[in-house]
Amino acid sequence: MKFIRTVWDHERGRWARDQLTPSQAAMYDRIRDLFEVGEYEKAEAGARAFVAAPRHFWDRGPMVEWLGRALATAAAIAHGRGAEVLAELEALIADLERTTGAGRALLLEVRVNRVAALVEQKRYMEAEAEADGILRAATRLAHLTKVWEIELSTLANLAAALCGQGRCEEAEAIARGNLPRTDADTTASLQRVLVRSLNGQGRHKEALTEARRLTPDRVRAASGTWDIAAATALYGLGRRSEAEATARQALNACEQFLHPIHPRTQEARTLLKRITAEEPLA
Repeated sequence: MKFIRTVWDHERGRWARDQLTPSQAAMYDRIRDLFEVGEYEKAEAGARAFVAAPRHFWDRGPMVEWLGRALATAAAIAHGRGAEVLAELEALIADLERTTGAGRALLLEVRVNRVAALVEQKRYMEAEAEADGILRAATRLAHLTKVWEIELSTLANLAAALCGQGRCEEAEAIARGNLPRTDADTTASLQRVLVRSLNGQGRHKEALTEARRLTPDRVRAASGTWDIAAATALYGLGRRSEAEATARQALNACEQFLHPIHPRTQEARTLLKRITAEEPLA
C-alpha cells in the first residue's frame, strides 16, 4: 500500500491554506513537517491539538477541523493504527462530502487513506470497491485540479488489495503499467506491490531481483517491507539461512520503528516462524 506522505499536494495545499488564517497555516505546516520526517506520534498529537485549539468568530469555517482530522488519521495509519481510526475516517468522509470544487480533492485523499487502512486490516474486497470508487471520482474531478497523485496512490492500494485476494497477475499488471509515470514516492509504493505480486505467483527469482534493484526508501512507515519481500523470495528459492537473517532484519526494523500493533510486525514474526519451523538443513 501507499504510506501517506501528506494529505495534500502543492496545488491543493495552496487551495487549503486559503481557507486558514496565517497563524493556522503556520501551525499546520509545522505539524505536517513532523509527519514528513516520520514523527507520527507527535504529528498526530499536534493535529488533534490543532483541531481542539480555541477559534474565533473570524476563523474560516470547518477547514481547520477537516485538515487536522485528516492529518491525525493519516499519522495513525502510517504508524500502524489504522483499525483504531477507521470509524473516525468514515465520519470525516461523511463531513467532507459537503465540500465542492477543488475541495473534493481532500475528500479523495481521506478516502485513499481509508483504503490503506482497509488493506492493513486485510479487508481486501472492501478496499477494492473503495479504490474503484475513488478512481471514478478522480476522473470527474480532473477538470478542476490535478488528480494523478490520487490516482497513483489509489492504484498502489488497489494492487495490494488484489494481491491479498490472490489476484497477483492483476496486481502485477497495475504496478508495471503505472511505474513509468510515477514520482519517487509512488515508485516505492508500486515497486513494493510488484515484488509482492511476483512472490505471490511463485516467481521468487524475479521478486528478489526487483527487491534488490532499488535502494529501500527511508520512510519510517515502510519499515520492514523490503526485507519481508526479500526474505519471502529467498525462502521460496530454498535459501533458508539468508531468508532467516533477512526476516530477522525485517522484524527488528518493525519493532524499532512501528507501533507494537502494526500488522507488519506480526507479518514479519509469522514469516520468521515459518522459515525456522522446518528441520535444519543437512
